Amino acid sequence: MSEEIKKFKVTIDGKTTEVEPGTTILNAARQIGGKSVPPAMCYYSKLENSGGRCRTCLVEVSKGSEADPRPMPKLVASCRTTVMDGMEVKNLTSEKTQEARKAVTEFLLLNHPLDCPICDQAGECHLQDLGYEHGLQQTRNDFEKNTYDADDLGPNIKLNMNRCILCARCVLVANQLTNTREHGILFRGEHAEISTYLNKALDNDFIGNVIDVCPVGALTDRTARFASRVWFTKPVDATCTCSKCSGKAVLWMKGDEIVRVTARKDQYGEVEEFICNECRFEKKDVKHWNIEGPRHISRHSVISLNHYQKPEEMVVKALENETAKEISKKDNLE
Repeated sequence: MSEEIKKFKVTIDGKTTEVEPGTTILNAARQIGGKSVPPAMCYYSKLENSGGRCRTCLVEVSKGSEADPRPMPKLVASCRTTVMDGMEVKNLTSEKTQEARKAVTEFLLLNHPLDCPICDQAGECHLQDLGYEHGLQQTRNDFEKNTYDADDLGPNIKLNMNRCILCARCVLVANQLTNTREHGILFRGEHAEISTYLNKALDNDFIGNVIDVCPVGALTDRTARFASRVWFTKPVDATCTCSKCSGKAVLWMKGDEIVRVTARKDQYGEVEEFICNECRFEKKDVKHWNIEGPRHISRHSVISLNHYQKPEEMVVKALENETAKEISKKDNLE
């Protein structure tokens, strides 16, 4: 019989869970769920060697372990720090963490053009959410912003380097999914940028997934550029017969028209199964797809607006019920 692995107990914001040795603080927090999960702009569970770049997931470790209860002297990146038995972590309950997250958000927005009204990623942008929760009303930066011209990375992908936060997700997904990679991070420091090798086009069968893994609006779908705001579309789960990938995708519909096709994502915005370029860019007709039903969208997301409304009278009657009131309160705490 194989020896049973002893699990570590870790407490995050007063909530305790048991995880296997080697689990990071971020994944332990995701196991607990709720608002105690730190935001992550560069970590991606399905990509090797991701994380440790953006610093948005910084947390305070108030107790190192049962064996050594001393707190860690500095805030640590939860996506890179593994848990120890008896560790206690503060995220929402730590003023240091919240102040650090505000500072990190300010740095991420340092060169950002703040062009959300014309960005295709608006409404599902992680940086937009981070800025809403932790952003300052004004910047303390007096220097001129770095600016770049928008670039076409082939016929289907548009790169707007002004919005990039150098999370390197697109580089990692290209390394992992394709045999050849023609793009990466060039130069160093404040001059670093995403670019292709001698302006070579990105045309691998799975290179379109760089759009899905990008947490901001730096990489967008040229076939759906300025076609519609995301909250005017209706996402539905659909499948198709494909020899290259699973064929499981999300169709963003506007009436009977498919505006764009994306991979299915979990609650943390991570792709469940990567899809090929053919499904993403070429199958824009409903006849190619078997529609399964509406995609579940969080009720707090701007995408769910106008899709799941009930008549006003029904809402009023429902909230007169004590059980309904209690459920509504729980929903608001999600």
